[in-house]
This record gives sequence, C-alpha cells and structure tokens, in this order.
Amino acid sequence: QVQLVESGGGSVQAGGSLRLSCQRSGSRYITDCMAWFRQAPGKERAWVAHIYGGGTTYYTHSVKGRFTISQDNAENTLYLQMNSLGPEDTGMYYCAANIPGRVCPSPLGKFWGQGTQVTVSS
Repeated sequence: QVQLVESGGGSVQAGGSLRLSCQRSGSRYITDCMAWFRQAPGKERAWVAHIYGGGTTYYTHSVKGRFTISQDNAENTLYLQMNSLGPEDTGMYYCAANIPGRVCPSPLGKFWGQGTQVTVSS
C-alpha cells in the first residue's frame, strides 16, 4: 500500500502560480511512476503529467510549458509547479502512484491521494 497526501492548492487569479506537493509513505517499491490528475466540475478525472523513477516526464498538451512535475526521492515527495494558470486549470488535483504493469497516464491501477483544490479566477 502507498499513502498519498496532497497539499498546496488554493485560489489564485489568472496568470498566477501554485506549487502542489504530494507526500508519499508506505512501500516505495510498489510504484514505478507517479502522476498528477485533475478533475474539473462535472468532468471526468483527467491525466495532467507523470514522472518515472528515472526522471522522464510527460505532460498533457494543455499544460506543456506551464507545468513542471518533479520528485524528491529522498523526501518521498512529488511536486507540480503550475505557472501561468488560467480558469481552465480549475479543479481538484490528485496525486497518484502507479501500480507497476499499468499504464501510467491511465486512471486505472492507481493509489490515490484525497486531492487538493485549485481555483483560478479570471
């Protein structure tokens, strides 16, 4: 099992920045990939970015160049630096630990945190 606790969400105006954190505890070997997802009101949970243990990162098209996913393995913490935020980035942001063998950008086969709310006003 992996326990995940997100923090860092809040309310900002368009153009602002936020840095989300996800503290991980429990068995580390169980995951090969960490990801961020978000869920806007009335929409399904959607993949935002993920990072493999070696540091390779991937982003959904709408956040490329604005968001940066990173991890501090010594601190067992995942981050999401979000810059140039817009109202379209509003939603609940979830940290996810992938179960090895599953496709990382998929919402299936994951351990989830409880989420942190991001609200961007225009």
